[in-house]
Amino acid sequence: MLKIVEKTKLWFSISLILIVVGLASLAINGLNFGIDFKGGTMVVIDFGKDFSKLEVEEIIKKYANDAVTTKIENSQLEIKSNNLEISKVSEMFKEIKEKYSLEDTALASQEEIGASIGKELAKKAIIALLIATAGMLVYVGIRFEFYFGLAAILALLHDVLITLGVYSLFKIPVNSPFIAAILTIVGYSINDTIVIFDRIRENLKSMRRKDIEEVADISINQTLTRSINTVLTTLITIVSVYIFVPTVREFAFPIIVGILCGSYSSIFVASPLWVVLKKKLKKAKVRA
Repeated sequence: MLKIVEKTKLWFSISLILIVVGLASLAINGLNFGIDFKGGTMVVIDFGKDFSKLEVEEIIKKYANDAVTTKIENSQLEIKSNNLEISKVSEMFKEIKEKYSLEDTALASQEEIGASIGKELAKKAIIALLIATAGMLVYVGIRFEFYFGLAAILALLHDVLITLGVYSLFKIPVNSPFIAAILTIVGYSINDTIVIFDRIRENLKSMRRKDIEEVADISINQTLTRSINTVLTTLITIVSVYIFVPTVREFAFPIIVGILCGSYSSIFVASPLWVVLKKKLKKAKVRA
């Protein structure tokens, strides 16, 4: 049997290092907000056939260094940039048109996104995350007990902070799909944690003579196979989507990071954290 709770300091240290590195990067670099939040220009060019994305990007870099490009159905290219002015779009498209012998109609769409829309989106995203978190805390607290709920929410905070840290560290653009991904990660992580907590609750009734550390370890080991199988099957699917469906990579990438963090936190953070909180409650009662 794996002794998970016994090595709580090790798991917490790993998490703390990852979170501190992420927070340091957030403090220094911040987040690389895309046009969905900062406003900017989105252009779609239809080549009508397959093309080399790398070659086109060499041209785009002359006009917008911050441009994020996505290949759509092998014949179209979506370009997003915070600093691509209308005049530059015309010059850029002219160069691309001449190189690839395109018609004027190849400029499929050109859209300006205002920064005010981004601020409203960010505000609604934060509200949605807070409501989801509060709802889950209430649900887990009622179904189990308050300390289960608190441990679960702290584990979720762990997952979100690490995901944000990865985005800041590697300067990955943050757009609206990221928000949907974060909410998905929160739902996935809490589901995995609840499975373990449910087993702990059952075992507490049948293993009254055992210490809570031992009960937690037994429960984690009993659900370990299920947790590993779930994360592997989910990762195989999401990684496949990331590789073969470029249009949803902005959504798939944070999901991959979040699933890895969520699986780690469910096993190595949430349950040991519950044990720590439970033991502190016990000490407080003894002192009282």
